Amino acid sequence: MANLKALAKDTAIYGLSSIVGRFLNYLLVPLYTAYLSVESGGYGIVTNMYAYTALILVILTCGMETTFFRFANKEEHNSDMVFSTALGIVTLLSAVFMLLVLLFLPEVSSYMKYSNHPEYVWMMALTVSLDSIQAVPFSFLRFEKKAMKFAALKMLFIVLNIILNLIYFCLLPWLGRHGIIDSSNICDPSVQVAWIFRMNLICTSIITFFFWKEFKHITWHIDFRLLKDMMKYTLPLIVLGIAGILNQTLDKQIFPQYFNGTSEEAMKELGIYGACVKIAFFIVMFTQAFRYAYEPMVFANSKDKDAKETYALGMKWFIISTLLGFLLVMGYLDILQYIIRQEEYRVGLKVVPIVMAAEIMMGIFFNLSFWYKLIDKTIWGAWFSIAGCVIVFILNALLIPKFSYMACAWAGFIGYACCMLLSYFVGQKKNPINYPLKEIGAYTLLAAILYFLMELVSDSVPLVFRILINTALISLYLTYLVKKDLPLKNLPYIGKYFNK
Repeated sequence: MANLKALAKDTAIYGLSSIVGRFLNYLLVPLYTAYLSVESGGYGIVTNMYAYTALILVILTCGMETTFFRFANKEEHNSDMVFSTALGIVTLLSAVFMLLVLLFLPEVSSYMKYSNHPEYVWMMALTVSLDSIQAVPFSFLRFEKKAMKFAALKMLFIVLNIILNLIYFCLLPWLGRHGIIDSSNICDPSVQVAWIFRMNLICTSIITFFFWKEFKHITWHIDFRLLKDMMKYTLPLIVLGIAGILNQTLDKQIFPQYFNGTSEEAMKELGIYGACVKIAFFIVMFTQAFRYAYEPMVFANSKDKDAKETYALGMKWFIISTLLGFLLVMGYLDILQYIIRQEEYRVGLKVVPIVMAAEIMMGIFFNLSFWYKLIDKTIWGAWFSIAGCVIVFILNALLIPKFSYMACAWAGFIGYACCMLLSYFVGQKKNPINYPLKEIGAYTLLAAILYFLMELVSDSVPLVFRILINTALISLYLTYLVKKDLPLKNLPYIGKYFNK
């Protein structure tokens, strides 16, 4: 129980920063969807490029975030040497990657269909190289339980990025309208997209300088014997990470190649899809916050006698929380949709429940992953993710030409369902954990029924009444939660008022 309290505390810190940070970051969605028209395809380009950078980030970090935790917690290894070795190999890979991109920039830009705008490619390549180098110091902060600094740096990046975007998209046009500056090029979609990438690069560069204290732990020496052991552990994680990120981003990468239409039409459709999936941010946000707190705790307490009980309870509360998030988003989607400013983007809102359900299964898959990480059998995770990736690719390739971005949503749902089920059934044979399946099933069934009832409410019903009905349905879920697992009388401070 003490471990769960520590988990709750760290999740609160990571979660609060993630909630506030993600909320602030999602202010860019209404900004971009207000100034980048659907027809321009600008937001589709942003979605496509960030999908590529997410994949490259996984390759360059080569699973060293998790590998660092595993080896830093072993008594026979010095944590500073583990940190130096992990950071050294990631920095080397990032430098080689950036050099190759610059040497073959015309060819890379042509392959990605940005031959007219190679600046998109080199700016994002430099950004992802710096992000990769930062990944290890961020892991070091988590290892040392410096959650506040971790959260502060993540927040600083987001705030800086938002400020620069507001200056570019709002202040500069205002100055132009008043004749103070020449802002004639600001409304050019290609210029706008280039500045989005440029501002991201500026913010990433600034954050790098705030790790000077962590860099003091570097011995500027790579222990190659240690590196050999670390690479043996991390190689399956690299495959796992690549397959996992492809499950999330492959649809956005290959969409232009398989879409049945022109490149401009493909970017238009991809922009609609990219904007609408952003509304599923709560599940992504919570899963990330949970992971930041949960992963170091699992490795640090893996030898505790009640470790498996903690994992089971962690899974249960993760599912309860994300199901509540699902109901909240779907219950208030009529309001949340206005995050997307131009109505032309909102035709894709039908993907939101599918994408959110897929994100929940991705989170469950992450929770299930520790059975093979803790017994150093990470190859299993690689096989599960590869299976899901193959399914996602095949479904997208077959269905995108006919169903456009709806194929992307359903392919992700089916792919993560397969990963989740494979990991569960194999895990129960290799390293069984007694998950409270009946309780989890009851919450899942209740959430499904409540969502179905929400969908029965016709759009012809006035908005105020739809919100009231959905609020009542969400209250039923909360009532069940309080009665079943979170009795008010057990809560600190306020419990005394319900203890009668």
